[in-house]
Amino acid sequence: MCCAALWGGSYLMAKVAIRAISPQWLMGLRMTGACLLMMLLFHKRITPRLTRAIILPALAVGGTYYVNMLLQTEGLRMIEPGRSAFLTASYCVLTPFAIWAMFRRRPRLVNLVAAVICLVGVGFVALKPGSASLSLSSGDLMTLGCAAFYAVNLALMGHFTRVFSPLSMTFMQFAVAGVCFLVGALFTEPLPSASWFQTPVVLSFVYLLFGATFAAQVMQNVGLAHVSASSASIILCTESLFSVAFSALFMGERITSTSMVGFALIFCAILLSVVRFSHLVPKRKPRPQVVSVG
Repeated sequence: MCCAALWGGSYLMAKVAIRAISPQWLMGLRMTGACLLMMLLFHKRITPRLTRAIILPALAVGGTYYVNMLLQTEGLRMIEPGRSAFLTASYCVLTPFAIWAMFRRRPRLVNLVAAVICLVGVGFVALKPGSASLSLSSGDLMTLGCAAFYAVNLALMGHFTRVFSPLSMTFMQFAVAGVCFLVGALFTEPLPSASWFQTPVVLSFVYLLFGATFAAQVMQNVGLAHVSASSASIILCTESLFSVAFSALFMGERITSTSMVGFALIFCAILLSVVRFSHLVPKRKPRPQVVSVG
């Protein structure tokens, strides 16, 4: 739950930071800092596994992560943190379809139902207040694009971590994305300025690096040692709820009734995507064996 709260707060902190630091510089520094922290703490487990074979998987995972985070951060400049969190969270619904497209593993029926509910939820979020017309801003579309790329990223990560060390894959994902962000920032964004060192900006960056990136990941991994993966995934879904609550409390985000309906539908779709219903299906009793004598 603390992990989910830290992730929920990251939307608010990123919104504060990108008022001074342009998106690619912010993410480039965040990814680079995460790499340094990982290498400092886990170098004995990461370094031996950095072989030639990991290069192409790392480029695929890191490249999709770069596009995903770039779209999310650019979209966050235009929309509220709570709205961004719920639209981003639709990746939970999209991931089974990304796995289907790439690895030919069909989604379950419940995934199809969740996708329809999520689509209706996005429709409610897109409704203009006081009218029946739909309107998704460019920030909304970028954030939905972020969810799609994140679904692809998760599908790839899930596949490659069965072959390579999860710790090494995570490090390489951060490294590739960090290089892409820094190169993109050098060519397309203004150079660092004194505004970066304002107290709110520095505190926001520290939160994003140590809280939302490092501490949250440690909390998730430790929590998974004591809680089942299915239970943990439901708890982590509350990230979007925390984001809306923090944004409403500290940034005055105004949430309309239609947006609330949309958020609720998207959250229901997320829960449908992560809950396993196999325990609800009654187990068949074994048929008695007939043994012939004679």
